[in-house]
Amino acid sequence: MAQNPTIYFICGAGLGSSLACQMETEEVLVAHKIRAKLEHESVSSVAGLKTDVIVSAESFRPQIEKYEIDPSVTLVYLHNIVDKTEIAEKLLPALDGRGA
Repeated sequence: MAQNPTIYFICGAGLGSSLACQMETEEVLVAHKIRAKLEHESVSSVAGLKTDVIVSAESFRPQIEKYEIDPSVTLVYLHNIVDKTEIAEKLLPALDGRGA
């Protein structure tokens, strides 16, 4: 289990919505006193990522699921990538399962 898990935020280019989601998630993690390494990347980079968790919008699910992702990686899909409530509801249990 990762003490400070790595979380990658994924979007089309790895520069816009993934960064916005990362910033909102950072606030959620700080509020819950959870430390993690946060990164953002493009969907085309998913196959080569070494990470504990991948967070992305539901709209990218079909593209992400085309890749053979390490089964130890937790995938979290969000309907609204800037909704702190949804981020907390879906990401915190995933991190708790990893001992974060």
